[in-house]
Amino acid sequence: MAEFDTVIIGAGVSGVTAAKLLHRAGQRVVVLEARDRIGGRTWTDRTDGDPTDRGASWIHGIDDSPVAEAATAFGMRMVEFTVGGYQPDSRPIAHYSPAGIRLTDNEAAAYVADIHAVNAELVEVIAASAPGDSYRDVTEVALARQGWSAERAQRVREYVEHRAEEQYGVWIEEMGAHGLDDDTVNGDEVVFPDGYDQLAAHIAEGLDIRLHQVVDTVTWSADGVDVRTAHGEEFRAASAIVTVPIGVLTSGAFTIDPPLPETHADPLSRLKMNAFEKIFLTFPEKFWDEDVYAIRQQGPEGRWWHSWYDLSTLHGTPTLLTFAAGPAAVQTRGWDAGDIVDDVMTQLRRLYGEGVPDPTGVKMTAWQDDPFSHGAYAYMAIGSLPEEHDQLAVPIGGVLHLAGEATWSDDPATVPGAMLSGHRAAQNVLGQDLPIEDIWA
Repeated sequence: MAEFDTVIIGAGVSGVTAAKLLHRAGQRVVVLEARDRIGGRTWTDRTDGDPTDRGASWIHGIDDSPVAEAATAFGMRMVEFTVGGYQPDSRPIAHYSPAGIRLTDNEAAAYVADIHAVNAELVEVIAASAPGDSYRDVTEVALARQGWSAERAQRVREYVEHRAEEQYGVWIEEMGAHGLDDDTVNGDEVVFPDGYDQLAAHIAEGLDIRLHQVVDTVTWSADGVDVRTAHGEEFRAASAIVTVPIGVLTSGAFTIDPPLPETHADPLSRLKMNAFEKIFLTFPEKFWDEDVYAIRQQGPEGRWWHSWYDLSTLHGTPTLLTFAAGPAAVQTRGWDAGDIVDDVMTQLRRLYGEGVPDPTGVKMTAWQDDPFSHGAYAYMAIGSLPEEHDQLAVPIGGVLHLAGEATWSDDPATVPGAMLSGHRAAQNVLGQDLPIEDIWA
């Protein structure tokens, strides 16, 4: 049995962050990764030359972001693209009416003003919500308070539905009232033309990371932690940091023995993995509006395919990104890729005409079918509270630590949240403060 000071399960951003800090503090650390690569859900596909981020894409606000600081220190190129938080007006957006006609500037401004009015109302309504309220419930209260016509209210209702789907990959009625409390963007958003996976690669330099290590059992006691893989290998350490996604942590393929205490099992039961897939379409030429960041359509035709993002500036290739999020991801899960593309193209041709060409390239994700994640990231189900993310990170028995995007309350479901959770876990293992800059220094 191999012995270490700390065993870390998962080589995503959270895992390599914790490992780097503990390694620099002088610990003997090993990172066990089930996949054939590091990075976890920061996964850049380079099969056709141009890097495509199938997992995380954005830093949702670079102000005071440790990921932005790390990326700068590592020399990672960044391109401003401030629409990743489903903002209605942060950058030029082409809004289309239910009839498929682009809104005038005045019409778009009035629509956006209505969204901001409901957002302001939601702050008070959510604060007064009951534990069993969904995000639908609080949205309906906020809309009712506006006194609008049914048509006017429906446009904003659709927007909030789509925001829940694109931000957390879940239907609005399945998300807890506090599910979007963290929905703030501080500063510009950026994407990485050379790939987000560079972040984990830089952090991981010099670490002992072992790939193809599928952990199935973590046994803990006051004496330490034993970790066993599906191939029968065993690792012994004084402590362990588990950074696997919520979907793995709650699956029957991953066992913690003895089971997590109620202080952790209870909040964990209210976190679920989402349904959120990306669809990248490349074209021989641009047929859509110039000088816009995004295209959005209102109305029933936009129930699934309502938003497209122009990624052409990343590599000089005409490219649109859309999402199968929430119900769209669930219902198209078994579809043939060609059928999904046809469905998406029906909506684009509705807006831009039958002359819109077929895409010359298509890439799609399948996070729901990934056995090492079971979804893209976690969301708060009904009854969950923001602080419950942090409750998962409280050390267990002084030897077992949970980390990852789902364990960070201030900014869950993000790479910064993952990085900060790894930083916290390393500090908890050592029982001392560590400068976060040590990750990239």
